[in-house]
Order: sequence, then C-alpha cells, then structure tokens
Amino acid sequence: MEYFYLASIFLFVLFLLLGTGVWIGLALMGVAWVGMELFTTRPSGDAMLTVIWASASSWTLTALPLFIWMGEILYRTRLSENMFHGLAPWMSRLPGGLLHTNVVGCTIFAAVSGSSAATLMTVGKMSIPELRRRGYPEFMNIGTLAGSATLGLMIPPSLTLIVYGVTINESITKLFVAGILPGLVLASLFMGYVALWHFFRPSQRPEPDPPMGFMEKFRNSSNLIPIICLILVVIGSMYMGYATATEAAAFGVIGALVLAALQRALSWQSFLGSLMGATRTSCMIALILMGASFLSLSMGFTGLPRSLAAFIDSLDLSLYTLIAALTIFYIIIGMFLDGISAVVLTMAVVEPMIRAAGIDFIWFGIFIVVVVEMAQITPPIGFNLFVMQGLTGHPIGYVAKTALPMFAIMVLMVVLLVLFPELATWLPETARQAPQ
Repeated sequence: MEYFYLASIFLFVLFLLLGTGVWIGLALMGVAWVGMELFTTRPSGDAMLTVIWASASSWTLTALPLFIWMGEILYRTRLSENMFHGLAPWMSRLPGGLLHTNVVGCTIFAAVSGSSAATLMTVGKMSIPELRRRGYPEFMNIGTLAGSATLGLMIPPSLTLIVYGVTINESITKLFVAGILPGLVLASLFMGYVALWHFFRPSQRPEPDPPMGFMEKFRNSSNLIPIICLILVVIGSMYMGYATATEAAAFGVIGALVLAALQRALSWQSFLGSLMGATRTSCMIALILMGASFLSLSMGFTGLPRSLAAFIDSLDLSLYTLIAALTIFYIIIGMFLDGISAVVLTMAVVEPMIRAAGIDFIWFGIFIVVVVEMAQITPPIGFNLFVMQGLTGHPIGYVAKTALPMFAIMVLMVVLLVLFPELATWLPETARQAPQ
C-alpha cells in the first residue's frame, strides 16, 4: 500500500507541473527531485548532476541529432513535389488509386525523417490538394494520411526507437533493423484498407487518370531514385554490419546535403534553417531524456518500480493478458504525452515487468512503437490530429473520426506481433553483427 501512495504522489506532482505549462523535461526533473527529497537520504543535487551528465554524454545518442538533421535537410527540398508526381503514375492503376500515394509517400519519407509530424507535413502539403482536385473523398484523404504518417515512428531511422534504445541500453542498429519488416507490414495493411474502400464504396471512386507508358512513368519517377538510393545506403549499411547507427546517420546527412545541392535547394538560408531546426528538436528530446534518467534514479531509490513489478507478478497474469494491459496503458498515456515522453517516462516501471515476464527487448521496442503510433491519432491530445487540423482546417473530432479505421488496423498489427513475434525478431537475428 505504501508504494501506491508513492506512485500517487509522483503522478500528482507530474500532472501539477505539466498543467502549469512547465516543459516536460523540467517537469520530470521536478518529480524526481521531490521523490529524492521526501523519500530518500541521498543528496538530490549531487545525484541529479551525475545522472544527467551520464545520460547526455552517451555516444549512442549522437545518432539522434544526425538523423533529425537529415530529415530537416530533405524537408526543405522539393522532395514532396517530386514524391507525388513520381508515385502517382504507378499508384493510379491500383485498387484505390492515388490514395496509395499517401501510404507509400509516408513510407518513403519515414525512412529519411524519423518523425511522424514531419512525415505528415511533407506528404500532406502536396498530396491533399492533388487528391482533392481529382475528386477523392475527404474522409479517405485525411484518414489515410493521418494514419500512414505514424510510420515515421516505426520505419528507421525512428527517433522513438533511438530514445527507447538509449533508455533501455539496447542496440540502436538492431532496433532499426527490427522495425523494417513490421513497418512494411503495417504499410501493406494500410494499402489493403484503401483497396477495400475501392471495392466496397464504388460510388465514391473518382475518374481514374489516363494511362501512361512505362518510359513516361519512369521519367516522372526519376527524381525519386536518389532518395531511394539514400535510404538503401543508410539502412543497408546498418543491416549489413558495415556501420553503426551513428555512422549511418553521418552518411545520411552528407547524402541529404548532396541531394539538396543537386536539386538547387541548398542555400545558406535553408542550411541554417535545417541546422537550427535539428538543434531545437534534439535539445527538446535531450532535455526529456535527462529528466527521465533522473526520474528513473529517483524511483529506483524509492523501490517503486521493483514493487510495482512484484505486484504485477503476484497477479499471475498470462503473457497475453500482460501485453493487453500494457497496450491499454500506453494508449491512455499517449492521449496526454507525445511518444518519446511516454517511452522515457514509463520504462523505469515497465522494464522490470517485461524482464520478469521474459519478453524480448527488441520485440518490445517494436510493440511499444506500434502502441505509441496508435496514441498519435487518439484524442484528446493525439499529436497527428492537431497537425492534420492545422493542415486541412477540419475540426479535431472530424479528423479523429477519419483516423479511426487506421487505429483499428494498428490494433490488428499488435495482434500480429503477438501471434508472430518473428516479424520483429527475424531480421535482427539474420543481419550481420554490427558494431554497437
């Protein structure tokens, strides 16, 4: 009972600080400081300095700002314009037509961005006006884009997987490789949903685009080839064991700068804009990680994570029941926090549970990304919903309604991961051993 009292105090202080507008990273530090002062004898200032420096000086964490910078550089190029015109000729003859450009476009940009919001903005700014002009129903335009943009959290280089790996001390390279197959399966499920709409709602289909010859299709897609080559180099170098995640990120930044220069989109202004954008995002995530590391230390001294894990273990839950409970838990947490904050805030408590249950940490990283993706399109604070609202002008309730089928598909993806864990573990086991 004592530990439920401690947990209540931690949650009260956390929501009090967040409710007053304190930054998430500072709020986590505040909760940790209260816990250290009230329930331990160790000096809180000394402990905070030590653990914050240790978390901020991690070599693995250097991959994070580099991947963010790569996405920022490409975000400022003509990638979104080239993407739609390059994909449209190949997608128009599929069941569902050009709605597939939302899914495939998000899949491609997710592989160079790592951010759900950046993926949504980049693809949406080009695809939404084009789909509207061609007469595709607004419900499908918005829903498929809001759901598909969450692939930015799954397909490497995923910022959420980097943060999870640093938090739990797991190989970033293995996590990236593990995210490839589930990401492609989820994208295929999204495309299947579009195909089902095509067959079950024939009255909503617009007139198809006129047919186009193979060479004309190829010419329209030629601008996408360098981007795809960059993706293959970055991901392939990690999969084949030639580079760590940090080294692959450095290759990605150099490649993105070269592509931007070839597109004549690399000016001094765009270079500084990408650099400052990456710096702001990296500092935000780093501050959250610092706060989370101090909070983990504080809770460790109080014994709260071990006690909660022991309590869950005493319930003698089956593995499937535990996974179902964690799914609901992360969906609720994700309604109020962004994905990265949800991961770092909860891992101190959740890690002992999954370790005691014998759950593979690589598999759990992919699982947690899927449920965090679900939270991105879940009201009241699903981040993608707000981005989509700003992009389209529709009320948040309407946007959430359009994304509901995509939410159901992600629930199906969780079921598939539980029934076929090899979806997340097979590639890391077959990939060459990369340096950590």
